[in-house]
Amino acid sequence: MASVKLQTLVDWMKLDNLTPDLEIDKIRIHQPDINRPALQMAGYFEHFEATRLQIVGFVEYTYMMSMSDEVKEKTYRDFLSFDIPAIIFCRELVPDNLFLKIAREEQVPVFMTKKPTSAVMAEIIRYLNEKLAPCIVIHGVLIDIYGEGVLITGESGIGKSEAALELIKRGHRLVSDDSVELRKISDELLVGSAPDITRHFIELRGIGIIDVKTLYGVSSVRDSKAVDLVIKLEDWDKNREYDRLGLEEQYTEYLGNRIVCHRIPIRPGRNLAVICESAAVNHRQKKMGYNAAQELYNRVQNSLRHPEDEDDDE
Repeated sequence: MASVKLQTLVDWMKLDNLTPDLEIDKIRIHQPDINRPALQMAGYFEHFEATRLQIVGFVEYTYMMSMSDEVKEKTYRDFLSFDIPAIIFCRELVPDNLFLKIAREEQVPVFMTKKPTSAVMAEIIRYLNEKLAPCIVIHGVLIDIYGEGVLITGESGIGKSEAALELIKRGHRLVSDDSVELRKISDELLVGSAPDITRHFIELRGIGIIDVKTLYGVSSVRDSKAVDLVIKLEDWDKNREYDRLGLEEQYTEYLGNRIVCHRIPIRPGRNLAVICESAAVNHRQKKMGYNAAQELYNRVQNSLRHPEDEDDDE
C-alpha cells in the first residue's frame, strides 16, 4: 500500500514542530483525506477517522480555549488516545500546555503553520493525492510539446528516444525517457514522471547515456506532466489500413483513464519529431473546439449539396 513519510510532508510544508522530542521518522500517512476535529472536540467520536491528518483551524481552536480545565482534560485525553499520525494547528495558533503535555504522553506529534486553514487543507490534499495515487510504470517517453503531455510508446529500438532528442532540440521539454511512472490523480487526470534514478537522462543506442539537463539546460526538462495524448510508433505494414482522416478518436487506457491515442507507422524518411509536434498541436486545436477533419468533411458535404441548391433556385 502506498504511503508518505510524515517527515517528508513536514519538510515540504515547512511546518514548525511543537513536539520535537517525539520520533516521527517511522510515522507514515496512508490516505490523502484530512479531518477537522470539531465534532471530536465536542465529545463525538463515532465514525472518527483517526488515521487521517488532523487540521485545527480558528473555529476548533477558539472552542478548545473556551472549555473549562476539567472538560479539556477529558476531551484532550479522549481525542489523543487514538492513533493519530499528526495534528497541525494553522494561522500560528498555539495549543495550550495541557494539550501538548497529553500529546507527548500519547506520542502524537503536533505541528504549527502560519498559513490559513483553507490553504493548508488544499495543499496537503493535492500533495497527498499525487503521492498516494495508484501508479504503474510503462515503457515509453514522455515529452511536453507546446504544453501538451505526449507519451510516445512502441517496441524497443523503434526510435522513441531519437524522436525525443530531436523534439528537445526543437525547444520542447523532456519528462522521462525509457520508463514513465503514471499516477492516476483523478478519473480525468493522469500524471507522468520519471523514476528518480533515470530523471533527465536519455539512452541513445550507439552513444550511450546523455544528460539532457546538462547538455541543453534546465529549460529542456520538467519533473512531471499530465498525459494528454499517446502516440504509438509501429513498423509500417502495407497490408494494414491506417486512419487517414481522423474523424473518430482512438483511445488507449491506463489505470482506467482513457487517453486519445494515435498509431503512427514508421518508414524511412518520416520525420517523427515533426509528426509528434503536429499531433500535439492538432490535439490542442480539438480541445479548443476546432477539428480539421470535421471541417474538411463539412466542406465536402457542402460541395455535394451545392448542385442541388442550384437546381432549387432554377
